[in-house]
Amino acid sequence: MAYYLDSNVFMEANRRYYGFDFCPAFWDWLRLQNAAGKVFSVQAVARELAQGNDELKKWAAERGEGFFIPPEAHVESKLERIQSWVSAQNYESPAIAEFLESADHYLISQALADDRRVVTHEIPGNSKKRVKIPNVCRAFDIEYVSLFDMLRREKARFVLAD
Repeated sequence: MAYYLDSNVFMEANRRYYGFDFCPAFWDWLRLQNAAGKVFSVQAVARELAQGNDELKKWAAERGEGFFIPPEAHVESKLERIQSWVSAQNYESPAIAEFLESADHYLISQALADDRRVVTHEIPGNSKKRVKIPNVCRAFDIEYVSLFDMLRREKARFVLAD
């Protein structure tokens, strides 16, 4: 099964775990897994990454629509279903508005439409001030995993050459 990655996966990897300067193999692995049809994200995530001014911005721009999927017609009904669900919950109005304008809304809708897993560093929460990806995924029976769970499931290996 393929995975759709949240913005925070890329940002945290770049800032903390797999910086371009010391772990280029991680970024190569993402590229190769994309070519194999296993790892993607959505165009809305690419727009968020483009707001930075670092190597991640350049890397994301080089991936294009093959990695960052543009909105497609079959996702429209999923966007509406998720919007209706989020609006019917007890979230505060600013939280709903922020979610509906975010890449998260598109990411989850694309995952629902294509029956894919979502990869995020977010964890479920009960706050009414922020709509969390895992909460929405649970409501729609979409599997979500952490980056590290995905790497383990896919048996990623970043090994130094002898």
